[in-house]
Amino acid sequence: MKTNILHIMAALIAVFCSAITSCAKTPDIQTIRLYSLASEAYSRGSFTEVMEILRKQNNFLPSLVLRSKAEYFYGDLESAEKSCRRAIKLRPSSFEAGLYLAKTYRDRNKFTEAEAQIESLLADNPLEIRALRLAADLACETGKFDKAVIYLDRAVEISAESALVLLDRARINWVAGKGREALDDLSRAKAILPWDTPLQRSILNLENIIKEVM
Repeated sequence: MKTNILHIMAALIAVFCSAITSCAKTPDIQTIRLYSLASEAYSRGSFTEVMEILRKQNNFLPSLVLRSKAEYFYGDLESAEKSCRRAIKLRPSSFEAGLYLAKTYRDRNKFTEAEAQIESLLADNPLEIRALRLAADLACETGKFDKAVIYLDRAVEISAESALVLLDRARINWVAGKGREALDDLSRAKAILPWDTPLQRSILNLENIIKEVM
């Protein structure tokens, strides 16, 4: 059964890669197998195993990104930086590789490089909360507290959008007769919002209606 799963994964990734011009060639079964094994090891937190499995995988983007993350969390920052750079060379638009390259720069006290990398990420991904939080963290470390607040304000605004998504889903769940799921969504939406806003009042009103009916 495990072999069948690997073959299915290989077929899916092959289709995905064939549609992307940045992929040099379709990965073979062995490459997919190694990536699958490494992903399983990564989920267990076995970073040394991930690094060993993917040690020679230098031309398949998902493997490079996964190895760079394992190297980062293991504490091998120099290797993580090299893996991130190689991944970005394969695909400059890779957000995950760019994010971990910025983290590596920060942890290696390369603050100038980290700032440049984060600014590049935010130029292409202005609504990415992970990049905004990292930018705020770096700004704090370099004493730019006003700038950190600006980044976090932007992240908070995006969080409010996430609350809207949860409110929309809560309404759909309520109409579909899923009261408990609707209340769960509303609870999560309230936790996201940091202040008293008209949106929060809408959430509370719907929550009260559902509770009364239930």
